[in-house]
Amino acid sequence: MLASALQRCRTRPFFRAPALRWTRSHQSATNLEPCAQYLEATHPDFEHPPPDSQVAAQLHQFAQTTLGTYKRPGLVLSHGKGLDLYAKEPTRPGEPSKYRRYLDFSAGIAVNSLGHADPQIARIAGEQAERLVHCSNLYYNEWSGKMVQRLVEMTHEHGGLGLRKGAPTSPDGPNLKAFVANSGTEANEAALKFARKAAAVYANAPQRKTGLVCFQHAFHGRSMGALSVTPNPKYQAPFEPLVGNVRVGELNNIDALPQLITEDVAGVILEPIQGEGGVIPAQLEFLQAVRRRCNEVGAVLIYDEIQCGLFRTGTMWSHSELPLDAHPDLVTMAKPLANGFPIGAVLMRPEIAEAIVVGDHGTTFGGGPLVCRIAHYVLGRLAEDALRGNVAARSAQLFERLGLITEMFGDLVQASGPRGKGLLVGLPLKTPEHVGKVVGLARERGVLLLSAGSDTLRFVPSLTAAREEVDEAMDVLESALLVLREQAK
Repeated sequence: MLASALQRCRTRPFFRAPALRWTRSHQSATNLEPCAQYLEATHPDFEHPPPDSQVAAQLHQFAQTTLGTYKRPGLVLSHGKGLDLYAKEPTRPGEPSKYRRYLDFSAGIAVNSLGHADPQIARIAGEQAERLVHCSNLYYNEWSGKMVQRLVEMTHEHGGLGLRKGAPTSPDGPNLKAFVANSGTEANEAALKFARKAAAVYANAPQRKTGLVCFQHAFHGRSMGALSVTPNPKYQAPFEPLVGNVRVGELNNIDALPQLITEDVAGVILEPIQGEGGVIPAQLEFLQAVRRRCNEVGAVLIYDEIQCGLFRTGTMWSHSELPLDAHPDLVTMAKPLANGFPIGAVLMRPEIAEAIVVGDHGTTFGGGPLVCRIAHYVLGRLAEDALRGNVAARSAQLFERLGLITEMFGDLVQASGPRGKGLLVGLPLKTPEHVGKVVGLARERGVLLLSAGSDTLRFVPSLTAAREEVDEAMDVLESALLVLREQAK
């Protein structure tokens, strides 16, 4: 078994350029055996680096000065290229520097859609930094307007927010409008405020509409407003009381919507595909029912597409090609918009924009010329046919490999197998405690993976991922599951 598995896995060392690998689809799944090339840990975490090494000094500095809100492995990343990340090894003073390569199959938590250290982004960032980085929102800057215009034009081209694919733009309006912020959390915070303001402006009832609705397993951010619609006790409990009048529904439960979304509700926020919550897709019929109920009571519908939007699921917006009766009033975005430079935005229908006036919201850094110029460029790259074709191809490959893994590891993986869309994919395991173990085992073999929810492995590689890189990640995953199976005996 081991010999045949080794023949099927890559024979290359981790530090060489990727070699071509035959595709598994040519062999019957019944004859497949898991890849066992990576049973031994090649990338152990630096738990106790030599005390006189630079790595030890850096880790000590973090421990002494940085608030411990994250549990991190003993690695300090220094640079990257494409899907590769490098951590400095703990060498002693006077010794030459050495670096350890990792395959980043997390894309910085679905952020680096174009990979690390993209040369064109680096060039643009340098050019703009020499011209203008920040001027505040007391004045216009040329790149904020250009970026938003591209965002609007692309939504017309690809569909979304009530627009069919290819809908013409109107130079005289009314048009979609955007508010540019600094993060996904800030985008959601703004969207919740806009929903309450718009609902108050357009309310048919004399009482003020203030209710907000979210759904179980959602993740919308950690500021007080966004946290209030992130119904996870682990995140919420230490900071209560939160924003009031928030109700939590069950995703895909249509029957509960009349009692959930009532006349006093101002806004409903949901993820078309929940990311952090376990890569759980909302059903089309459910989205249509939510849209219909929001129309009935005059509530504003917000889609949080911070993780599933901007071509990660194959289309510009996750809802772009859905029927118009499943479209939202606002869509929030952030992660890939500037490929790692901090930015967030809310794009909204004209009638929502008309309810927002001067002074209703603001930001010091949002919409700055540096990050908006980068985002303008990134949007163009993300929409290229070649990249979208690559997303489709790598998605099919990833689902195929994960489907085979589901068959090979029926004792560890849930029979439902992989779920998601495009390059936002989850694989649920039977034992929740195994998820963190698999993430750690993969990291110790040079591949960075993510968890999601309580029981799911999450795969969100850069949209530029190559066939060989998907195969490498899956080979390592198979070896990690073999090790886990042995440990679980």
